[in-house]
Amino acid sequence: MPGKKDFRLVRHLWLFLAVAEEQHFGRAARRLDMSQPPLTEQIQALEQALKVKLFERSRRGAQLTPVGAAILPAVRKFAEQLERLEFSVREAVAGRSGVLTIGAISSAMLDVLPPLVERLKSEYPQLTISVKEIDSAEAVPALEAGDIDLAFARLEGELGGTIQSLPLAQDRLAVAMPRNHAMADVPRIRLAALAEEDFVMFSRQVSPVYFDSLVASCRSNGFSPRILHEVRSVASQVAFVGCGQGIALVPASLKKLAPENVVFRPLKENLSVVTTAIAWDAARENPLVAAVTNALRPAGGKAKH
Repeated sequence: MPGKKDFRLVRHLWLFLAVAEEQHFGRAARRLDMSQPPLTEQIQALEQALKVKLFERSRRGAQLTPVGAAILPAVRKFAEQLERLEFSVREAVAGRSGVLTIGAISSAMLDVLPPLVERLKSEYPQLTISVKEIDSAEAVPALEAGDIDLAFARLEGELGGTIQSLPLAQDRLAVAMPRNHAMADVPRIRLAALAEEDFVMFSRQVSPVYFDSLVASCRSNGFSPRILHEVRSVASQVAFVGCGQGIALVPASLKKLAPENVVFRPLKENLSVVTTAIAWDAARENPLVAAVTNALRPAGGKAKH
């Protein structure tokens, strides 16, 4: 069990974070609703306990030393975890049965997630759902770190370790192109016909599996796509196409995002991609996660390990 010294360290780290973010002892003291001398004394006590100097003080304020800058990210994460703990305790005291933290890509927040959240609220009325936006590439690390309980992202195949996934939505690929493009009036376009085009691709850094599957589809049709831009969302792909920056392979259902100067044309090949999957860490025992994934399983089938 933590002793007095441990709890004092927690408070000192909280004070350190305030000074680091304000870069000024006076402003940090006002933010913390305390006077400046006690704040200065407690930061000095923290420095003495850690046997390091955390701030360079001057008339202009307080700048982090290299050591202070090095520990700041860890202190920030610790503070976020404390806030989550405080939130969970408040929810428990209020009589709610639990908190479920969901990380979701922006398209899932617009499309797949809202009806699922409504369903969960209906089936688990005492459940508090907290949603945060993530990239697909952040899903597995966030699940493994325990920062989120569930992820809604573009995920396929083996995810490694104890991460399991269940596809929730699939869609056929279509070609987004400028309205004045030479093939804009072609009813269905062969993928091979796009060999000489410039592509606006969904960034591999954001969604490696999604990117790799598109590139593999192009290669199986005889060409490697000439990628002019990599962007972070399907909406950005469509926007770049509208600015004459190339064409894009995108889920057909997102035709609703297209402005007047962009047309969507279906591919002749039946190429489908998982647009959203739900994923969770099976190593973390969580009855809420088990209940949610079991409730969603009929819509998606068996989980992948």
